[in-house]
Amino acid sequence: MTPAPDEQNIVLIGMPGVGKSTVGVLLAKLSSRSFIDTDVYIQAREGRRLQDIIDTEGIEVFCGIEERHLLSLHLRGHVIATGGSVVYSPAAMTHLKSSGVLVHLDLPFEKLQKRLTDVDSRGVVMAPGQTLRSLFEEREPLYGRCADLTVDCSGLTHEQVVERILDALHGRRRRQ
Repeated sequence: MTPAPDEQNIVLIGMPGVGKSTVGVLLAKLSSRSFIDTDVYIQAREGRRLQDIIDTEGIEVFCGIEERHLLSLHLRGHVIATGGSVVYSPAAMTHLKSSGVLVHLDLPFEKLQKRLTDVDSRGVVMAPGQTLRSLFEEREPLYGRCADLTVDCSGLTHEQVVERILDALHGRRRRQ
C-alpha cells in the first residue's frame, strides 16, 4: 500500500558530492519533514567513520552493513539522504521505494569531479584502483533505473534544486 503523500518519504539518491545532504536538510525544512542522513546514521550506529569501516572491513562488508541499517529503517514523512553506494543493494532500494519517492540528484561528471576533492577520506565505496569516472559510469545507469524522478542539478543552487523537487512532487500528486 502506498503511503499518503504527507507520509511518503522523499529519498535522495545520487553520486557522492551531488548535494544530497545539503539539499536534504533544506527540503526537510521546507516540506515540514524530519531529516535523516543514512551515512551519519550508519556512523553513529557503528561507532566509527565510513572510511574506517571500508578500510578495515572492505567494500563488501561495508555494503552489507549499509544494507542492514537501511533495512532497519521504518520511517514515514522523512527526507532521507542516502549514501551513494545504496544503489548496489536491490533490497535496500526496494525497501526505500516502498515508503517513498526516489529522487535522483544528477550532475555531469566534470562538476562532480570539482566538488569531490576528498574522495579518499569521505567513505566512498570504490574498488581498489577504480577511478572516479568509472565509478560515475557504473552508478549513473543504476540511479536512473531506480529513480522515480531525476533532477538535473547543473547550474542550480541547492535552494533551486529543492524548488524543482517540490514542484515535481506536487505535480505528481495532482496526477495521481
